[in-house]
Amino acid sequence: LAELDGDVPEVQIIPKETPKAKTAPAPEAAAPKKAELPKDKVWLAEGTKTPLAKENWTGAVREVTIGATAEEGGTRAKTVTVGGETAMPFMDFEGAMPNAPIIAMEIKDRRPDDWSELLLEEWGDVVNDPAEWAKAAEDAGADMLLLNLSLNGGNGEETTPDAAVDAAKSILEASGLPLAVFGPGQAELDNTLLLPIADATKGEKLLLGFCEDKNYRTIVAAALANDHLVSARTAMDVNLAKQLNILISDMGLPLERIIMDPTTGALGYGFEYGYSVMERLRLAALQGDSMTQMPMIVTPGEECWKTKEAKVGDDVPKEWGDWLERAITWETLTSVMLVESGADIVVVRHPESLRRTRQAIDDLMGK
Repeated sequence: LAELDGDVPEVQIIPKETPKAKTAPAPEAAAPKKAELPKDKVWLAEGTKTPLAKENWTGAVREVTIGATAEEGGTRAKTVTVGGETAMPFMDFEGAMPNAPIIAMEIKDRRPDDWSELLLEEWGDVVNDPAEWAKAAEDAGADMLLLNLSLNGGNGEETTPDAAVDAAKSILEASGLPLAVFGPGQAELDNTLLLPIADATKGEKLLLGFCEDKNYRTIVAAALANDHLVSARTAMDVNLAKQLNILISDMGLPLERIIMDPTTGALGYGFEYGYSVMERLRLAALQGDSMTQMPMIVTPGEECWKTKEAKVGDDVPKEWGDWLERAITWETLTSVMLVESGADIVVVRHPESLRRTRQAIDDLMGK
């Protein structure tokens, strides 16, 4: 700083303080001794189990019978009764499950164009004749049959009422199982085909489907006039299912002749949402909501055989395993889980899926 010709400020130097000697820390006070507590008393005798918490339900699912024997005005060798639960599925410690879930086999009025080649190989030539197909499905162990009408005939023209009636009557003559008949899924055509079938099979107590908000009036009227039942199908929604049941009931059809179809997806394809909706419908029924107390039908076969896991056999990772086993497992797992969610009727397509689902139901029912 001096060399720069500047003023040199005085710098005050403060001497460092002499460090103080460190003092030893005071000894810690000894921790007080913990009081000795008496040993716990035995409050349950050895071997006693804690009581199981149980729900007390106030409602029950209605019992519905499909099919009619000769004594009842029909021609069926047997009928099937579903519903009647007073607790959630297989929770027999909370209530009763008087009727085990049943398995229906889906068949078509002609050889299907859109079914997997695995299914066509399994059924063989019977797919060309609905009557023979019905016999084969009965032999496979089905509890009931579901005739799914095609949108068009083999010639490409729209399915006619006469052809639909002939297919339904041939199945009734070939098999003694109860029968459900579903239209192609187009509201106007469903009405056109189901009405003459209902008239031609009066007293057989068929399950006609499916009623939707667009076409339920015609199908319900046909069921009322000919002593049939209806399947009420809605999108996966509790309120929509309840509303459709109300509309059908308002037409005068007894609630004991309605089966709900809340629809489902296949495993990995929306199944989880469908499961949740079915569970909520069953909870509402057990809580006393009369418009949700109908048994439920779902169609896992139709959904599962549309998935890529069931349709594709080549050019897939080897970890996917055998094509046939994969497809059957997909259908079986979906069916069993739907039964556990509250389904009273599951509709499948492959005989092996039926056998495996049957074994699972028997195990769950304690057989």
